[in-house]
Amino acid sequence: MPPAAIGHNQGPPIEDLPCGPSWGHYCWRRAYRRAWKTPPREIALARLARAQEIGMSYHDYTAVILDRGVHL
Repeated sequence: MPPAAIGHNQGPPIEDLPCGPSWGHYCWRRAYRRAWKTPPREIALARLARAQEIGMSYHDYTAVILDRGVHL
């Protein structure tokens, strides 16, 4: 077996991991819920107005904010 590439943590392949809920799955699910938590009314309306101005959906606009941390 060739040596692992730079940055590889020498962990088992994804295919070998046990199925079902895991701690990592729980953490990702919790982080997703916190990120997509409904913002205060004023912020949601401002995002909606800006998304409509540039021709995007509210969901897509919010995804850009969460992903890049910038307002378009």
